[in-house]
Amino acid sequence: MHMYGNWRSAAAFRVRIALKLKGLAYEETFIDLDAGDQHKPEFRRINPQGAVPALFDGDGPPLTQSLAILDYLEETRGGVRLLPEEPRARARARSLAQVVACDTHPLYVPRVRTFLMEEYGLPRERMLAFLCNAFETGLKTLETRLSTEPGTGRFCQGDAVSHADLCLVSLWVGTGIFGVDTAAYPTVARIAEACLALPEVAEAHPLRQPGAPAA
Repeated sequence: MHMYGNWRSAAAFRVRIALKLKGLAYEETFIDLDAGDQHKPEFRRINPQGAVPALFDGDGPPLTQSLAILDYLEETRGGVRLLPEEPRARARARSLAQVVACDTHPLYVPRVRTFLMEEYGLPRERMLAFLCNAFETGLKTLETRLSTEPGTGRFCQGDAVSHADLCLVSLWVGTGIFGVDTAAYPTVARIAEACLALPEVAEAHPLRQPGAPAA
């Protein structure tokens, strides 16, 4: 397997975790999003959206969109199972994952931040306020659900890691990178720390990837 990613990409982070948890060998080519490598014709031929991750597995075009890749790995590979077998628990895990990957993460990706500043002249401080609001909206939703719904255990859904946890921890690490206040989300913090204690998650951490800042 060969993945195109970026050290800071939350979507690439969650796929990287899944690959490591399942013990799958892969190589990763890092795309410099700050330098605009995602807009170069050679990468647009890989993913016309100009986004990471893009995962090649054998012949054929790459797989894109992190949740679709996670589902593909779950359906085609053995190892650690990352979705519950019981249908309702499975649906809840997917729902929690989508709170992050579908409703929260898209609001703070580089192309949105750049558009707000360049097309609308939004000052950096106001753009950061928009970004923090996106994080906080997702974190509040997760905290409310995880602290009140009976399905929560050590992790988002029971005591086994699922796609929901991969998405949650990718959001949580982003709060540190962007300096978001997380004091109001103790349940999210507890689950995130449980994820980060796993060796595979620690190895996949954005700040441990090539291109990441030293501190």
